[in-house]
Amino acid sequence: MPSIQVIYEDNNFLAVNKPAGLLVHGFRVTVDGEKRHIAESTLVDWLLEKYPEIKGVGDLPRWRSGIVHRLDKQTSGVLLLAKNQEYFIYLKNLFKNHEVEKTYLALVKGRVEPKEGFINKPIGLKPGTIKRTVFVKNAKMIKEALTEYKVKEYLPSPMAGLPEYSLLEVKPKTGRTHQIRVHLASIGHAVVGDPLYGGGKVEGFNRLFLHAYSLEFSPVPGKKLKLTADLPPDLTQFLSSAKLASQ
Repeated sequence: MPSIQVIYEDNNFLAVNKPAGLLVHGFRVTVDGEKRHIAESTLVDWLLEKYPEIKGVGDLPRWRSGIVHRLDKQTSGVLLLAKNQEYFIYLKNLFKNHEVEKTYLALVKGRVEPKEGFINKPIGLKPGTIKRTVFVKNAKMIKEALTEYKVKEYLPSPMAGLPEYSLLEVKPKTGRTHQIRVHLASIGHAVVGDPLYGGGKVEGFNRLFLHAYSLEFSPVPGKKLKLTADLPPDLTQFLSSAKLASQ
């Protein structure tokens, strides 16, 4: 189990900086008609060890105790965890009503232009796969999706002969599975290191360059709180390599 940093904690919830490579919660797959639980360490395992009183909190507490929202396995950054059922419902409603501002940092392939804008494309599930798509003619579970982006910096590739990168600040206005990854790929700028949506592999770098940098919300009505998590060392090092390549 990798080290997990607690960013904030009170009687109702805590916020952690989830490391890349860690599942938020377990899941089941069907093998030969039988549903089997995937045996892999998860954030929920850590949570129940540190806060056993959280067992039973949530919609599906057997698998997702305390989990209000999630991040993909290879995405790092800020994640909120409820400590009691009343506050779980409160946080869940904030997310449902789009009252939580989520800001991500993403490094994508190519030079994104214009430097800021919105991607407004419905997302659906490709039949027979786990992939999401904006080509929804034959897709299932189609939902509206809106993503705002802004270029923070253009960077050369750290490897000669490869196209430059764009470092983006991304704010998903809806909460669809793989939304940022699918939307950025749909405009021709896949997230670096994303094998599912065209980001491919980069030598010396074996993860998705997507980080949940901040969450801003009202922990109680009338009060605002912004929680942030700095880029982890592997992402910082990758950016430094790109900057050195330009000198």
